[in-house]
Amino acid sequence: MAAALNPTRLALLFFLLITTHFALHQGSSFKLSNKSGKIVEASTGHQAKQSMFRQPGCLPSYVPPMASISSLKLLSASISHHYYQIQNPNPRNNFPFHTRCSTKPDIDSDNATDKNSVVENDSNSNTQQQFSTSPLNQTPSSSFSSRGLVFDLGPENSWDSQEIGSPVVKRYLSDEEERWHMWYHGSSNGMTQDSTGLAVSSNGIHWERGSGPVRSSTDVGLVMNCSKDWWAFDTESIRPSEVVIMSSTKVRASSAVYWLYYTGFNSEIIEFSVSPKILVENPDRAEKNGEANRVAINGVFRSLPGLAISQDGRHWARIEGEHHSGALFDFGTGKEWDSLFVAGPKVVFHKSGDLRMYYHSFDAECGKFAVGIARSRDGIKWVKLGKIIGGGTEGSFDEFGVKNANVVRKRNGGYLMAYEGISADGQKSIGLAESSDGLKDWRRCENGAVLKPSVEEDGWDNKEVGYPCLVQMDGDADEWRLYYRGVGKGGRTGIGMAVSQGSVISSFRRWTGFHV
Repeated sequence: MAAALNPTRLALLFFLLITTHFALHQGSSFKLSNKSGKIVEASTGHQAKQSMFRQPGCLPSYVPPMASISSLKLLSASISHHYYQIQNPNPRNNFPFHTRCSTKPDIDSDNATDKNSVVENDSNSNTQQQFSTSPLNQTPSSSFSSRGLVFDLGPENSWDSQEIGSPVVKRYLSDEEERWHMWYHGSSNGMTQDSTGLAVSSNGIHWERGSGPVRSSTDVGLVMNCSKDWWAFDTESIRPSEVVIMSSTKVRASSAVYWLYYTGFNSEIIEFSVSPKILVENPDRAEKNGEANRVAINGVFRSLPGLAISQDGRHWARIEGEHHSGALFDFGTGKEWDSLFVAGPKVVFHKSGDLRMYYHSFDAECGKFAVGIARSRDGIKWVKLGKIIGGGTEGSFDEFGVKNANVVRKRNGGYLMAYEGISADGQKSIGLAESSDGLKDWRRCENGAVLKPSVEEDGWDNKEVGYPCLVQMDGDADEWRLYYRGVGKGGRTGIGMAVSQGSVISSFRRWTGFHV
C-alpha cells in the first residue's frame, strides 16, 4: 500500500496521463488495438457537435448487455490491459472530432450510415491527391443512356475515377432539413486496391463528392484506406457493407457513434480443386483484364469481415476482432459452406442483445453462392449459425446462388432482403426475399428478379446490376428506393436508383426524374 502511494510513482503516472492526453488532442491518427475484441474508449481531437438528425423509422433506444466491455474504465485504469498505437502525428490532420466508444451503447436504428475516416493516414495518397469537392456527381458520358444513373465515376485523377460500387445509402431527417449519406468503394486509374469514400445529398439524387481524402468533419471524399499492417486481413481492398448507429447514455458529450461493417481483402489467392461452372471473383471486378482476369481464372482473394467506429462518419478507428488478423471472425473450415471467404457483412438490430449479420460466400461443395447468418450480443463477438438461402430453382435468375444481400427491418414488421442473383450463364440481377423473423424462414419473391440489366443497347447498366441497398421512404404508401451498382459497356461502373411501383414490392422502375 505504501508503494502505491509513493510520490515518485504518482508523479510519473500523472506525467504519462498528461502527455497521452496532449498527444491524442493534437489530432494524431491512431488504431485501437485490442486483442480481446472489446471496445476501447479513445480520442483523437476535440468533441464533435452532437448530431440532431434521426433516421426515419428508427427503433427505440436500448441498452444491450455489454458484459464484455462494461469493465473498461478510464485510461489510468486500463493501461495494463490495452494499448494505443499513435501513428503519423501531423498538424495538417488536426480534425475537430473524436472517436469515442462508451461501455454501454444504445442502438438508435436497425441500420445506420457511417461516414468513413482515415484512421491510419496515408501520407502518400494525401500528397498525390488534392482535395476538391464537386457539387454534383460527374456528368454522364453522352455515349450511353443514363436512365436510372445517379452517381457516375469520379473525374480524371480522382480516387474513384476507375470503378465505384457497394453503395451504403442512409437518409436522415431533422426539423429543418433532410440529409442523405452514401458510403461506397472506389479505385483510381491504374490501381487495383479499393478504398471507401463518402458522398452527401439533400435528396438522394444529386450528390456532392470529393476527389481526394477528407480533411475535416464536414468534407466529402476518400475516408478510409487499406490497412498498412502486413498481418492484417484488409491490406488489399476494403468495401463498405453496412453502417449502424449506436448511441450511449453514458457519454454526455455525444450520443451517436457510427459503426462501419466492411469487407477486407488480403493478397492470399485461393485455388479451386474443381473448377466451378460459373465465374467466381472476390472481389468482383467490372474490368475483366490484367490482374483481375488472372484472379478470375485461378481463384479468389481471401476476405473477412471488419469493423471500424467513428464519431463523425468520416474519421475511423478500426476495432480489432478475435481473429489474429484483426477480423471479427474467421472463414469456415474443411467442407463448410463458407470455407473460402466471408464477404458483404450486413448488420441489423433485432432486439436488445440480438444483432444479426448477413454475409455471403461461395459454397465449393455445391458450386453456388449462398448467404448465411451470424448473431451477436454486442456487435463485436459473433456466432455463426449457418447458411439461410442458396441457389434458386433450375433456370431461374438466381440458379447459381445469391450474394451481397441487403436486409432491412420493415416498419410494419418482418424483414426484407434484396440480393444479387447469379444465373446459369453468369448474368447478375436483383431479387427479393421476405422473412417474418429474419432467421431461416426466407421466401423468394414469386415474380423473379425485380431489377434486371437494361435492355437498351447503349444502357449504362446493360451488362449487370448488383450490390443492392434498400431505403424505405415516408408516407402512407409502402414506397422504397433501391440503390445499386450497374455495369455497362467496357466494364464501366456507376451507381443507379430504382423506385418501387405500387404498394406491393414486386418490381422496380429506374428513376427518370422528379414528377410534379
